[in-house]
Amino acid sequence: MKSSLFTTIALISTITIAIPTPAESLTDLTQLLNTKKCSQCDLSNSGLVQTNLVGADLSQANLVGANLSQANLTGADLRGANLTGASFYGANLTGANLAGVNLTSTDLRNAYLNNANLTGANLDVARMEGIKGIAENAATAEQFHRWGVREADLGNYNAAVQHYRRAIKIDPEFAPAYLGLGIIQYNFDHRVEAKKNTKIAAKLFKEQQHELGYKTAVDFQQQMALIQEAEENMAQREGGMGHVGKFMGSVGSLLLQLLL
Repeated sequence: MKSSLFTTIALISTITIAIPTPAESLTDLTQLLNTKKCSQCDLSNSGLVQTNLVGADLSQANLVGANLSQANLTGADLRGANLTGASFYGANLTGANLAGVNLTSTDLRNAYLNNANLTGANLDVARMEGIKGIAENAATAEQFHRWGVREADLGNYNAAVQHYRRAIKIDPEFAPAYLGLGIIQYNFDHRVEAKKNTKIAAKLFKEQQHELGYKTAVDFQQQMALIQEAEENMAQREGGMGHVGKFMGSVGSLLLQLLL
């Protein structure tokens, strides 16, 4: 019995010794919470959910794995910070300086990025679903298109439309965004706009000698024509307006491939 007790105590002691002492991190965390000034601090894995960090200096800080979900970081200085694996879900980053930050696997879903400085930040390696207020000059047409496809896959069609429109504004000849916009518009019965944007997409794809894109746009045009014909035939038979449903899915799954 004693032997078993000593063995347990020894095991606990071994485990305790193996756990690193987070004294330095706790000191940095306390400094941040008391002064909001913690440049180059080690705040990795810190729990900062809903924390008020308005105007905080976190430049070059280590925030790897930190949880700042719904935190208020309005006007915060995060230049050069390592945000790998950190969560900023629903965080307010309005006016924050994120120049040169490491966004690898960073969760920025539903975050507010109005007037945020994202110079040198690679947004392709972060989670961006539901992002709000991102500036048009913060990303390329290709990036906005990719986010649009992702939002559409998740059923967030309003967000997808906004991303497609941003892509078109940046590059008026970016054909995939016109096609993505047309697909969503058609599925919500905005058929005049859908046909117009799909026609533009087909024309641009043809001019740019993008065979897959052109074929996809033409196939979608044909699908729309077939559905319209079927509806007209049904309406004649039934003496009213017929409706055979909306075109869904398969074309949208090709949208990302159009960039390759």
